[in-house]
Amino acid sequence: MMDFLLYKDVILLSNVPEENLQVGDIGTVVERHEVAGLETGYSVEFFDMLGNTVALATLPGSMLRVPSKFDRPPIRQEAFTTA
Repeated sequence: MMDFLLYKDVILLSNVPEENLQVGDIGTVVERHEVAGLETGYSVEFFDMLGNTVALATLPGSMLRVPSKFDRPPIRQEAFTTA
């Protein structure tokens, strides 16, 4: 199992609909959670491209991976709609 470092970027591997997060979203690890008998969890803060927080989710490490040189920030279609 991968160990993610605090304040480093991670990429989401599964959708989290209740937080409006999608596979490929990029976040920053802000806390590590160790509970005996359970998978290590991480609190991850997700931002938009302007640096605004869009979600703070606590997720198991199996839902995350480290970025590679081939990753690029995704652009979602709803970003082009007006509010």
